[in-house]
Amino acid sequence: MSIAEKMVLDPPVQDEEKNPKASAVPEMRSEDGERVSEALYWSEYYENSDFHYEWNDGVLEEKPVSDYLSFLVYNWFLSLLNHFLDLRPIGKIVGLEFGFRLALPHKTTIRKPDLGILSLRNPVDLDIYDRSFSGIFDLCVEILSDSKRSELERDTRVKFAEYEQAGVREYFILDRKGTQTAFYRRSSDGDYRPVPPAEGPERNLIRSDVLPGFQFRIDDLYRRPSQKEMAEDPVYRGFVLPFYQEERKRAEQEKTRADRLAAKLKALGFPED
Repeated sequence: MSIAEKMVLDPPVQDEEKNPKASAVPEMRSEDGERVSEALYWSEYYENSDFHYEWNDGVLEEKPVSDYLSFLVYNWFLSLLNHFLDLRPIGKIVGLEFGFRLALPHKTTIRKPDLGILSLRNPVDLDIYDRSFSGIFDLCVEILSDSKRSELERDTRVKFAEYEQAGVREYFILDRKGTQTAFYRRSSDGDYRPVPPAEGPERNLIRSDVLPGFQFRIDDLYRRPSQKEMAEDPVYRGFVLPFYQEERKRAEQEKTRADRLAAKLKALGFPED
């Protein structure tokens, strides 16, 4: 048998101790800050599974990873939105790195808000098989990223200006620390202005114009009351667990009838059990 034939049948074994690179998995490197064309972004980076990128006028911007507390705030708020839209389907909500294109006066960006909501009055519809939204969301929600100063400024300044100019009607910034939480609504002149808390006893109550009837207490973003607690709260019981409320009302009515019957029987002289 020739040497060549022997090597094919019995290839040499790599000595991993002497050559560790032979068995090492290639390290994935973020391309944050790299310049790419919009066409290349859509084809190669928009659905990248290793890093999630937005595109800012030719530059890749990696979306940071949230900490657990930010996730809890996000999850509570998303659950509240889902309760509302299940009962009153007046809008659609997307997340999971779902992006939209903003053609602004001086630049073009592609953003992936943590939550994007479009009302049924939006002139552009969203098909169930769409992987991006071709219109402009009515409401964008960003969970504040502050591990780097540039990330904080991206949400509070850069995206603020972009969403304002693009025509996003409401912009909510949720900060798990509570210091940078803010709610903005686009005025008739096209500028963002803080959403005024509702008047009356609920002084920190935020109501949405995009989703009429949707409301929440700012403090509850951090307290995160349970669904059962919200179902008994006048702020939320109009759209959280309505079936639970119906069952509770029915049980209270049955108890009232039973108490009245027991009182009548007692008045007639029947002994109590």
